[in-house]
Amino acid sequence: MSLKALATSPLSGITVLVVVFAFLLRFYTKFDTAERLFSGEELALFNGSDQGLPILLGILGSVFDVTKGNSHYGSGGGYNHFAGRDASRAFVSGNFTGDGLTDSLRGLSSIEVKSIVEWRDFYHKSYKYVGKLVGRYYDSQGNPTKYLKGVETKAARGAQLLEKQKIEEAKQPSCNSRWSQDEGGEVWCDIGYPRLVQRPLEIALTGKMSKRCACFEDSQLDQPGLEVYEGCERRATKCKL
Repeated sequence: MSLKALATSPLSGITVLVVVFAFLLRFYTKFDTAERLFSGEELALFNGSDQGLPILLGILGSVFDVTKGNSHYGSGGGYNHFAGRDASRAFVSGNFTGDGLTDSLRGLSSIEVKSIVEWRDFYHKSYKYVGKLVGRYYDSQGNPTKYLKGVETKAARGAQLLEKQKIEEAKQPSCNSRWSQDEGGEVWCDIGYPRLVQRPLEIALTGKMSKRCACFEDSQLDQPGLEVYEGCERRATKCKL
């Protein structure tokens, strides 16, 4: 093909544009330290598969450079599934495949949402913050969306409920406990008798009702809602599980 034909070829023009774009992308990501906005497609380029590019991950729409953790976040690393995307939900669900790698927190409890916010705080402290992901949590101008504000409100509510639960449960001392593979589990009280009691705030925190072991003295044993461990005598101070 002649030089003139090459210069006027549409294919040649596309090739030049691709080369120029790749060069500018590498230059920008290497030297520009200012906060920027990412689309989902742009963030996906930084998934650790190209060693010439930094490794980025998103959580609650905040984007961090985790290149210094290449052994974990790079190709083949144990946390590579987080690279190049916002997989906020997976930080608490443990589902690292398919629909689990999503930024949607629908259906999660306040304590789970609180945990994800704490993970975001961890990345702020441990890695370089580089920008925001446009989508669920930030709009095209980089402003927080109502969804992000709702998440942070739910996390704050979870923190308040957790603190309230600690205060309430401190009023009634918890049982001592231990477990071994040979002997199984055991609970006991230094003062009082072991009883299972409901944790009423647990539904608001985790979406599930649960119980804990607390120690009650003689004068308290007639309170409603106290459950004697199966196979344990009413006045026993120690119960096998």
